[in-house]
Amino acid sequence: MHIRKATIDDAPDAFEIRNLAILSQCKGHYSDDILTKWTDGELPTEFAHAFAKYGFVSEIENKVVGVGMLDVDNGMVDAIFVRPESFGKGLGKRMLKHLEAQARRVNCKELRLDATLNAAAFYRSCGFEGHNQSVWHSPRGIDLACIPMVKVL
Repeated sequence: MHIRKATIDDAPDAFEIRNLAILSQCKGHYSDDILTKWTDGELPTEFAHAFAKYGFVSEIENKVVGVGMLDVDNGMVDAIFVRPESFGKGLGKRMLKHLEAQARRVNCKELRLDATLNAAAFYRSCGFEGHNQSVWHSPRGIDLACIPMVKVL
């Protein structure tokens, strides 16, 4: 596996992986109505530009299998998703370690994220702390239950 900085051309793959992962892993944690609203529609221009600016991709044999984003200015981690057929192979953890290394390079002291309910245990296993449920207000107008988490670097 190889991790590299994303380009705008990676945004369609990232959006597809995001949607597949949400539909696969979030079922049972969020209603079907929320999952549909969360993943419905075309690739938003805002997502494509944000992904090009903050994103990274994991590739195996030149195929994008995972994605993640990091805004080093505020230490915010976002959009760590893996293709469903690649779940359980450590790709998410490797992406997170890569993002942590990027943050350390610019002397970022902590990372923050809003974990989906299904992903909180994964982030805890990677050293993030947080247990209190909150609400994330999606750009799509959806209110999603989440767990705000922090990791001191």
